[in-house]
Amino acid sequence: MPIEDRRGWAEPSGIERAATELREYGQPLDGPHDLDPLIDRLAETDVVLLGEASHGTSEFYRWRATISAELIRDHGFDFVAVEGDWPSCFAVNQFVRNAADGPETVREAVDAFDRWPTWMWANWEAVGFFEWLAVHNEEASPAEHAGFYGLDVYSLHESMEAVVDYLEDVDPMAAKHARQAYRCFEPYGEDGQEYAQAMRMVPEDCEDDVVSVLTEMLDRRRTEADGDAPESVFAAEQNAHVAKNAEAYYRALASSENSWNVRDEHMADTLARLRDFHDGGKAIVWAHNTHVGDARATDMPRRDRLNLGQLVRESEADCEIVGFGTHRGDVIAADEWGETPREMRVPDAQDGSYEDAFHAADGADRLLFTDRIGADDALAEPRGNRAIGVVYRPALESGNYVPTDLRERYDAFIHIDETEALHAIERHPERERVPELYPYGV
Repeated sequence: MPIEDRRGWAEPSGIERAATELREYGQPLDGPHDLDPLIDRLAETDVVLLGEASHGTSEFYRWRATISAELIRDHGFDFVAVEGDWPSCFAVNQFVRNAADGPETVREAVDAFDRWPTWMWANWEAVGFFEWLAVHNEEASPAEHAGFYGLDVYSLHESMEAVVDYLEDVDPMAAKHARQAYRCFEPYGEDGQEYAQAMRMVPEDCEDDVVSVLTEMLDRRRTEADGDAPESVFAAEQNAHVAKNAEAYYRALASSENSWNVRDEHMADTLARLRDFHDGGKAIVWAHNTHVGDARATDMPRRDRLNLGQLVRESEADCEIVGFGTHRGDVIAADEWGETPREMRVPDAQDGSYEDAFHAADGADRLLFTDRIGADDALAEPRGNRAIGVVYRPALESGNYVPTDLRERYDAFIHIDETEALHAIERHPERERVPELYPYGV
């Protein structure tokens, strides 16, 4: 049942009983082989959603990479789709697939992540996985190659440019039409936020223009495609989808419409299109807990919000959702939107939260399958679940918790008791020793 408000949290006094249950139900997580029961379970599903409690924690990236590598190598998963922009992630896709016209080096590939917050994917933990995936694809048969894609909606101008560039090569007249349609955005510069601000002052939008380009591209493929469309065609069409939905997202920012829902619905639609393109392929998703953990098990419905995890569960796809959390540590984040990131200390988890319960169990890293939690258990009571964004203010820690029914929000939860900050390339230009987990890395 949806959680109505923060007053539904369990009392801190119940933490010892919750800790006792975690010692009974949870499994110690000392190394990659302790993931075997989780891998066995995830291998049997169509879509695996791997969360994170922040965008700047090293362990979340490394454990997701380890899980993903095993699913790709041993269980035939077809791609990883992440909370990132389509054009930038497609540059990585071209690198890991060793495409003839793709980036020649991994550094060239991650240089495509030039939109703030760059550290989300331009980091050494992600680089290690990209390098592993490139080697895997080089050694595997074409049918076993795995891709890397972006699900997000922010790349309005980059996607419009990519559509025009593609059409210039295949249909100059269509490119001319697209360029003319996209000129609607010229008065607002290259910042989608400027477009959103303008909509508040002059409510004349560019919706019809971006829809017309997408319609023309889809009509063109239906009339001209011979057999299965190559990935370059799919990528161009996806950029047209991004332009259409990005316009809707920024327009929603200027109105009472729920822009969060526009964004997560776009993510879900993109994931569905990717699976269709891969003939019903098996997918791995990397995104924040707030996107992958089922919204219905939090207070999000009270604000009329849904999310990717909910939409995937409501679809026909079989899925498993894995959340991640930490009791304390360090994180990379910024004080304000657009500012330079810095390393911040994550304080001890709030009393009574799930993270507090995991720490109280014995302070160990732990894997929990939530279906082991009984209806009358202390762990079944709604508790806070920490969520750190790209903007983080540790002094306001009490506001960084999402009221959560853990059993309903996730199928499994990985707790790392003390974490370290992500190794962002912009903060560490030279490659430093980044802790690695089998089987990825160099």
